[in-house]
Amino acid sequence: MHANADKKGLLTVGGHDPRVTKIGYYLRKYKLDELPQLFNVLFGTMSLVGPRPEVRKYVDLYTNEQQKVLSVRPGITDFASLEFINENDLLAKSTNPEQTYINDIMPAKLTLNAKYIEQHGLLVDFKIIVNTILKIVQ
Repeated sequence: MHANADKKGLLTVGGHDPRVTKIGYYLRKYKLDELPQLFNVLFGTMSLVGPRPEVRKYVDLYTNEQQKVLSVRPGITDFASLEFINENDLLAKSTNPEQTYINDIMPAKLTLNAKYIEQHGLLVDFKIIVNTILKIVQ
């Protein structure tokens, strides 16, 4: 991202985010920007599979039921990551990307996170990892 990008607008903008450099666009497109999170996995603060961490601004909007997602270790990939792998494209089509995220995408992701919490296990995690790799290389 460009310097001071955090001060240049919305957190969720979709499409070609003007805060992102040309190289950053391709790093994001091929999910290479996620590689540093592997250090968090090695240090034990994250898991390979689990609900993706959310920005505090959006976590503050969670209902009590949705806050259950915070009770498990966050991960790099999950059901929601697979379902919304093209989230930026969806947001780019919206006239109000942030409202679309808050009203449509975030609740759907939280439902998928709840599904993961109920079903998680070694086989489910393995399937999610394999499907994530397949989606990235497509």
